[in-house]
Amino acid sequence: MRIGTPAVATHLLKDPNVYLTPIGSFLRKSSLDELPQLWSILVGDMSFVGPRPALFNQDDLVALRTELGVHELLPGLTGWAQVNGRDELPIPEKVKLDAEYLQRRSLFFDIHILWLTFVKVLRRDGVSH
Repeated sequence: MRIGTPAVATHLLKDPNVYLTPIGSFLRKSSLDELPQLWSILVGDMSFVGPRPALFNQDDLVALRTELGVHELLPGLTGWAQVNGRDELPIPEKVKLDAEYLQRRSLFFDIHILWLTFVKVLRRDGVSH
């Protein structure tokens, strides 16, 4: 992102492409911008699978997650909502999928989500910017 980009979720920008640098666009589309989160997984602040971390200003997302108990889960590099729509989902739908993950979570479900993530990243499915 360029210097001076508003501090909001990318999907809330009128034209995100105005703020993306050429390398930033490549990093977003290839999901390589997620690599620094591996450190957070190694130190135990995140897991591979779970609800995506909320931005500091996504009070609506945090409130809905708290209401459904999703806030108790460690945030994840990928999640059930990401493999079912990623940037294209409205917040209430994301939270519904996060709550479904909370109810269904298991090693096999996590492996399934990781596999779907791998496939979606290769295909660049659900990336809107």
